[in-house]
Amino acid sequence: MSRRQQDWEGAPPRLSLTRRLAVMAASALATLAIAVLVFAAWGVWSFTSPGPVAPHGDRTTVILRHGASLPEIAQALEDEGVVRSGSVFVVAAQITGATRALKAGEYSFPSRQPLGQVLEMIRRGQIVRHNITLPEGVTAGQAVAILMDSDALTGSAPVPPEGSILPETYEIQRGEDRAVVLQRMMSARDRLLAQLWPKRRAGLPFATPEQAVILASIVEKETGVASERPRVAAVFVNRLAKGMRLESDPTVIYGITRGAALGRGIRQSELEAVTPYNTYRIAGMPPTPISNPGKASIAAVLDPPDTTELFFVANGRGGHLFSSTIAEHAKNVERWRKIEAARNAGPPPSLAGGPPTGETPQGATPKPLRGEAVNGR
Repeated sequence: MSRRQQDWEGAPPRLSLTRRLAVMAASALATLAIAVLVFAAWGVWSFTSPGPVAPHGDRTTVILRHGASLPEIAQALEDEGVVRSGSVFVVAAQITGATRALKAGEYSFPSRQPLGQVLEMIRRGQIVRHNITLPEGVTAGQAVAILMDSDALTGSAPVPPEGSILPETYEIQRGEDRAVVLQRMMSARDRLLAQLWPKRRAGLPFATPEQAVILASIVEKETGVASERPRVAAVFVNRLAKGMRLESDPTVIYGITRGAALGRGIRQSELEAVTPYNTYRIAGMPPTPISNPGKASIAAVLDPPDTTELFFVANGRGGHLFSSTIAEHAKNVERWRKIEAARNAGPPPSLAGGPPTGETPQGATPKPLRGEAVNGR
């Protein structure tokens, strides 16, 4: 055997081309796997690690407009210092499948909130909640003024028909249109009426839901004591059923001021004036509500307690004394007169020169049937 042959036979066997390609592929895959692991670790860190410090205070407010694209949202978050990188936010949204689920609105992000939690807040629509409250008994004009005073809302709203709004607390979003919010308030009243009207007590002396709202608006303005609403409603229902006039001070005031505070007692001439809202002079109810009644007042007139009471007068403690006969009522009025006298010992300054001719401040003479309500309500 030649030396050359011996050298060749003693050399390690050469790898075949297939095996060499396999080794190269394995090496490349290992490198790729390491790169993927590094990228994944970086992604997890970016997703879960604390985010930037809030530029101002401990929270950052960002408003994401309706119709904003994913890049626009990401850029807004980066510009406001909520996330470090808008590009990373875009990738995270795409990987998690949240791209089409992001919701517009006003967001308040805590300082150093991780990107993943920022993304989850927007995906779940955890927007800042604002409330706006309409007190029971506001007029339509007053309700619109409350809407206009809210700096969270935009646009304008027309003054709706009196009694068409349901007073309560409503949740609003920053940037909502005032007209849209007003419509929601009106729809809430319509839904309430649709719910309560079919359950009304039989034999009520009015025929439509609109008339129920008129009477409820009077009840709303007659007492500030919630527990009295059913009894006040029963008095007015009983009076209507007997053909008696309602004799409600708030209706007279509405006819004069359209719901604004009168600022004084009702004059005798105003009680005697024939107007569509003077229920001392007209039979039945006024042509429209005099306020926007709340749910309790509407429910009270649709299902009043079964009583014989026809009169009520102030009791000096914020509420009223109720009675079924004119004799009982006269005693209650006299009791109220003594309370008034004790409170107003001495001549009232406004009467020092005597009242104007033909004008008697309310309270100077007792009313023939119901007696005084709480002025201004």
